[in-house]
Amino acid sequence: MKKLILALFLFVSSLTQAQTFTLKSNDIGGQSTKKQEFNGFGCSGDNVSPQLFWENAPKGTKSYAITMYDPDAPTGSGFWHWVVFDIPTNTKELVSNAGNPSLNLVPKGTIQSKTSYGANGYGGPCPPEGHGIHTYIITIHALKIDKLGLDQNTNPEIVGYYLWQNTIEKASIVMYYSR
Repeated sequence: MKKLILALFLFVSSLTQAQTFTLKSNDIGGQSTKKQEFNGFGCSGDNVSPQLFWENAPKGTKSYAITMYDPDAPTGSGFWHWVVFDIPTNTKELVSNAGNPSLNLVPKGTIQSKTSYGANGYGGPCPPEGHGIHTYIITIHALKIDKLGLDQNTNPEIVGYYLWQNTIEKASIVMYYSR
């Protein structure tokens, strides 16, 4: 009888556990690699943005945005490596190298705006040599609006402000890299 009650309890518990908004990747885990590393600024990586997918978007999501940020950059304000927004709500994945705007791998209408490198699209990790381990936070934002009303020339700080105003929930992957 105790086993039956325990089994019933575990079954009911599994039904009541909420599924949370989650960001995942088949390309990256806890460490970035030469594949994701920037090609420039003294770095010689492939500059390939990671494949990303997400699940369990919150109710009311009308679009998504993805950012990649390094809070350890020696700038006094961090460093934005990727800023993507106006991703349609029916999208659940960005394929590997979608951060290369010339390949047109993001959904139609999606905008990849300026990074701290001053270019559009993905700009991979490139911490200064000997500066230690840097943190790279890739975040997906579930937004309550269809479009941010910004364009590809908008700087990351302004995009961040609009994201702050319109994010319902967010989920992140954290990876580290050093040279």
